[in-house]
Order: sequence, then structure tokens, then C-alpha cells
Amino acid sequence: MTHDLVTTLRPLLTAEASAEAHATGTEPADLEQAVWLRLLEHLETQGPPLDPPGWLRRAVRSESRRSRRTTRLERPYDTEPAADDDRTPEQLTLAAARRRALHDAVRRLPGRCPSLMAALLSPRDLTYREIAGELGISQGSLGPERSRCLGCLRRLLTPEVATRRGRG
Repeated sequence: MTHDLVTTLRPLLTAEASAEAHATGTEPADLEQAVWLRLLEHLETQGPPLDPPGWLRRAVRSESRRSRRTTRLERPYDTEPAADDDRTPEQLTLAAARRRALHDAVRRLPGRCPSLMAALLSPRDLTYREIAGELGISQGSLGPERSRCLGCLRRLLTPEVATRRGRG
């Protein structure tokens, strides 16, 4: 039953999300995902909607409004999220050393990982669409590539982090 509902609603959801996403400044796929989640929650609590296409259109518009409100309220950080202007010179030096170690490890990553991670760490706060355009890769492959690159980065940083801890 759920499979049939998903199969039936998928083209409508894709069209509705594409139409609404531009006005909200979100990605259509993000809007689709939010509506699918809402549908699963609805199925669990109330069962299938009586008018699935009508329900779906209302859900897309509702999620679109929610996304628009959230976007209006969100503001990018002017500084590092955990920035504290009252830090001591020692804390500032340690933070700079951590940033250098991170950027050094990023440069040692294989393949496209250095450019992808540099784009993700960019102070310009690029969207996935912008990063994909800059790197000339599909937006859909960015998430899996990012996960692979982060795994490599963890493996590179683990020995460095482990050796910095004091003993005894």
C-alpha cells in the first residue's frame, strides 16, 4: 500500500517541489525529502490521506512556507561559531594551530577531496549547488564524495590528534 502511494505521488511531488523550491531558496530535493518525511509521519499516526494528491499539494506548500520562514530567520555567522573575543593568547595560538593542521591534512587528501573540502570550509558558505558548479561535478554525488573525503580526513587526523594528548 505504502509503495503504491509513493509510486503514485512521486511525479506529482517532484513537480510541486520544483515549482515551490525556487521561491523559497531551497533545493527541490530538500523540499521533497521533508514532504516524504511528513507523509511517513502521517501514515504512522493517521493512515493514508483521504485525498493523497490534495494532501501532497498542501504539504508541499506548508513545507515551503516553513522553509521560507526558517531562511528569513537564519543568519550566517560573521565569525567562527564558537568565537570568543576574550580568548587568551594561548587559546588563540592553539586554535590557529588546529586550523593549520586541518588545512594541511586537507591538502594531503587524495583525488578531488582537497578542492571539495576547501569549498566546504570556505568562509563564503557555499551551497551544494555552488560547490558542484565550481568543481564541475553533479550535485547528487557531492554528499557521497563528502562522506568519503571526511573519512579520509579522519584517518589522516587521528594519528595527529592522538599524539597531541598528554600522557600520564
